Amino acid sequence: MESFAAFASVILDVSVDKTLDYGITPSQLEFAKRGVRVEVPVRGHLRAGYIVDIKETPSFKSVKPIARLLSEAPLISDELFDLSLWVARYYCAPLRDIFRMILPPGVRKGMGEKEQLFVMRGKTRDELIQICMHIREKKPAQAAILEAMLKVKKGILLSKLLEETKSSRSSVQALAKQGLLIVDVVKIDRSPLINEEYFMTKPKALNGDQTAALSKIEATLLSHAFQAHLIHGITGSGKTEVYLQAIDVALKLNKSTIMLVPEISLTTQTIERFRSRFPEKIAILHHRLSEGERRDEWHKIRDGQAKIVVGARSAIFSPVVNLGLIIVDEEHEQSYKQNDISPCYQARDVAVMRGKLAQAAVVLGSATPSLESYYNAQKGKYELSVLHKRADVATLPDVTIVDMKKEYDRAKGLTNFSELLLNGIEKRQKQGEQVILFLNRRGYHTTLLCQDCSKVVKCAHCEVPLTFHLGDNQLACHLCGYQISPPPKECPSCRGSKPLKFRGAGTEQVERALHAIFPDIRTLRVDADTTRHKGSHQKLLRDFGTGKADVLIGTQMIAKGLHFPEVTLVGVLNSDSGLNIPDFRASETIFQLITQVAGRSGRGVTRGEVIIQTSMPDNPTIQHAAKQDYVGFYQEEIAVREFFSYPPFAHLAKLTFSGPQAEQTLQAAQALRENMIKYLPAHFEFHPVIPCGYAKIKDLYRYQFLIRGPNMNPLNQALEKIQSLLILPRAIKVFVDINPSSTFF
Repeated sequence: MESFAAFASVILDVSVDKTLDYGITPSQLEFAKRGVRVEVPVRGHLRAGYIVDIKETPSFKSVKPIARLLSEAPLISDELFDLSLWVARYYCAPLRDIFRMILPPGVRKGMGEKEQLFVMRGKTRDELIQICMHIREKKPAQAAILEAMLKVKKGILLSKLLEETKSSRSSVQALAKQGLLIVDVVKIDRSPLINEEYFMTKPKALNGDQTAALSKIEATLLSHAFQAHLIHGITGSGKTEVYLQAIDVALKLNKSTIMLVPEISLTTQTIERFRSRFPEKIAILHHRLSEGERRDEWHKIRDGQAKIVVGARSAIFSPVVNLGLIIVDEEHEQSYKQNDISPCYQARDVAVMRGKLAQAAVVLGSATPSLESYYNAQKGKYELSVLHKRADVATLPDVTIVDMKKEYDRAKGLTNFSELLLNGIEKRQKQGEQVILFLNRRGYHTTLLCQDCSKVVKCAHCEVPLTFHLGDNQLACHLCGYQISPPPKECPSCRGSKPLKFRGAGTEQVERALHAIFPDIRTLRVDADTTRHKGSHQKLLRDFGTGKADVLIGTQMIAKGLHFPEVTLVGVLNSDSGLNIPDFRASETIFQLITQVAGRSGRGVTRGEVIIQTSMPDNPTIQHAAKQDYVGFYQEEIAVREFFSYPPFAHLAKLTFSGPQAEQTLQAAQALRENMIKYLPAHFEFHPVIPCGYAKIKDLYRYQFLIRGPNMNPLNQALEKIQSLLILPRAIKVFVDINPSSTFF
């Protein structure tokens, strides 16, 4: 065996779950530490991986040396490493998946800083003016470049200079050779905030409830110990101002802050408020940043240049220095749960664990806290602060529930708008006030129905109805992207003689119907179709905030935390959509959604109004939401959860199986379930194998079963044992989701 100074256990960046041992040479020993990225030989190829442990003796006799160290210092700090190990264990996920999530692609690839050529004057202004006059006739291209350089103060990027003067690089090089210009390499800041300007603001005076909440957080920060806080404040109660002043306390203690927001749309408004209070100290992280932007923001955070990180769920893994405060705004939001790829983590729960590891204060805030968080507060695990009233002069809006069955009778058919809502929109348009219309569906129509066989036109690759989009004149699948354009004129199933009929309304149709009633009304639509391009979220919300539209029509992304003082009417068009889904969280989700979107009304001087349209006016969930009665809803719902042993009284795991053949996939699910029953303690309850709510996606059939138990710690060990004994067909993929946000889909 070659003489090594020590040995390293390495987890590879490829689909190998086990660690492999490699030798550390004496020259590598100083820099070979846990968290360092390395390149190692695997079956004749060099593969990237991470050192997860340093040890004196290897697990195998024959050990190859580490080919090279890809980073001089650990890319993953000890704190993040320990957090990664916890996430891997708790969420039954491979460690490599957590590392790939923690490190942006640009960091893993070793991408450098962006550099560009910068052009400056090599002579004085007077000298360049004289030279420009002499060469104008014989060398007009060079003269044009000099004239452009006379207009700039310090210099200009070469690319911009060539674009403005329509000149060639050779002309610039010729001037540089003569010493008239200086061309140098400069580093370009790819920060998404680089060109944004904000007015500076000062801290606002807090009311009694806000002061009490801030005092509790400040006490935790001063103690340098972990404590989780839950701020339960009604919509518009000034939770953000408490966050801002808590961050100020953390900064004065030289501590960093991670601020999580559930949507990119909220990131935009949050950034505006935070930059106006803390200029030059903020980094942002979310999936719509370019690879280069994410790389630069990550390094800015790790190097301690950014003391405040604002971002979506993955920002909880940002490499902040001296972490003191973690804030999870709208902590109830399901978008904090990663559902589609491993690891299926809940960012709110990871935030609490990271706070424990860093001995930091963790603040969870919401007008409609998750039942789990409020239960923890009631049990004393979290410090509870309640904000009872709206900040400043704002008051809660007046809420009216409209029975749409009566409206359908009045209109002699289906209608998107009740008479009360139309009158309210007309009134606001005349008064110059703004309206938000919330609909939980995008597209123009939600289904295309055959009047002969009563079947709907479905996706060829997923067993879900296609949605009609009028603007693109196409049917589209919102799961896989499959499209039919133009829509068929006859039924694909029965080829019947009757024409196909469109059913259901989406945001696109609501917008069109509104224009038919109010031709002069100015509308903006915010949904997945209108916000698919970079920066589109920011532009739409800024346009609405600056009064460029009378009505904002949108899906869930407008229901969360947005602050528009001129909005005095909110219409919830289909408030009961989703209540009948067979999922134990359905009532909680609908209550939160209605309460949150209703809270967008009346946040300024003028009292707001909310109109909730429903076919189930007596439903307790809708009644509680209309009253903004969280405590009443919680008391009813927590009793149901306890009776049926659902979270927070038990933990759930959902195992989803997908494969190209339905029968083979079903058999694999049943086989693994039977084996797990043998390896898990008797107090674990196993639900039967059933098709998923979306039974087929992208030509893959999907089955699932649930496991319920007091904790999920034994699950990972059981899975490891079973996977070594039970070999499933390679085409079958198994997906483990701990405490899923939905037990249906």
